[in-house]
Amino acid sequence: MTELILDVRDRPRPGLCLWTAQSRLVLTQGGDPLLLAVVERGDLGVDFYRTASPLPLLPPLRAADAEAYADRPERWAHRFADLLTADPDGPLHDGRWVLTSATGPQWNRHGRNPAAFWSELVVDGHPDGYVDWFVHDGSWELLPLRPLPEPDDARVKAYRKQARAGVLPPLLLWWVSGLDCYVVLDGHARLTAALAEDVEPPVLVLRRTVPHDERERGEAEAAARYEAELARYSALMARHGPAVPDGAEIAGGVLARRLEELRTGNRPSWAWPLPGGERTWHRIVRDLSTSTDTGLRSWAAQWGA
Repeated sequence: MTELILDVRDRPRPGLCLWTAQSRLVLTQGGDPLLLAVVERGDLGVDFYRTASPLPLLPPLRAADAEAYADRPERWAHRFADLLTADPDGPLHDGRWVLTSATGPQWNRHGRNPAAFWSELVVDGHPDGYVDWFVHDGSWELLPLRPLPEPDDARVKAYRKQARAGVLPPLLLWWVSGLDCYVVLDGHARLTAALAEDVEPPVLVLRRTVPHDERERGEAEAAARYEAELARYSALMARHGPAVPDGAEIAGGVLARRLEELRTGNRPSWAWPLPGGERTWHRIVRDLSTSTDTGLRSWAAQWGA
C-alpha cells in the first residue's frame, strides 16, 4: 500500500469548497455551485442535485504514461499528489492530508464480480439523486461529480484497452464526511472502463489526517504512556520475580498502533459556514433555477426553496 502525507500551507480555503447551512450543503468550485444537497432528518442520507460539471483537476492521462508506470504503479500517487498540491481548484486546504492507495479486496470484501460490486457503489441519478447511508456496510458509496460516460465513449474505449492490459490509471476519490461517501474527483471514464471490462479499478483516496500540532502532542502522550507502562511492569517484576514479562512487547505494540494512527488517522473533512445561512442557500437555488436549470425548481420545491 502507498501512503503519501501532504502538508498544505498558505491555502486557507480550497477552490473546491463545501459550504454548510445546517442541513443544507453546497459544493462550489471557484465560487460556482456544482452540487446542492440536503441531509435528511434522522440522518438517513443526502438528497443532491448537480448544477454543473467541475473543472478537471488532472490533465488527460496518456496511454504512454500508463505503460511507463505499469511496473511501478505507486508512481501514480506521487504524480497525483504533485498535481493536486499545485492546483488551486481542488479540495486541498491548510492542514495535513494523506493520499492512500486501495486495492480491490479492501473494498470488495465479499469477493463479488467487480462490475456488479462497483456498479452498486456508484450513486445513480442525474442531475438529482440520493446518497443512501444504509445501503452498504459502511460508507462506501461513490458520488461522481459528473455523469459517467457510456461504455462506447472514445475515452472509455482507450481506457478499456488499458484495463484489459492491467495498466489502468487509478481513480481519484475524496472522502467527504459531510456527505458520508467518496466523491469521484477524477476517473469517471476510467471507472466506466473498469465496469465494462469487469475488473477491479485501482483507487487513490484523498482524505484529511491528523494535523501536525495534534500529532506532536499525541506522540508525546503516547511516549509518556509507554514509559509509564514499562515502569509499571518493572515494579511488578521487582515484586513477583522474573515470571512477570518486562512489558516491552505489549506496551510497544500499543505505542506502534498509536503512532500509526497519529500518522495517517482519518479526520472529518471540513465544511465552511455559508454566509447568510439558509437564506443564501435558497437564493442560490432560485438563481440557478431561473437562469440555467429550470428542472431544479421541482427538486427544490420539496425543500421549501
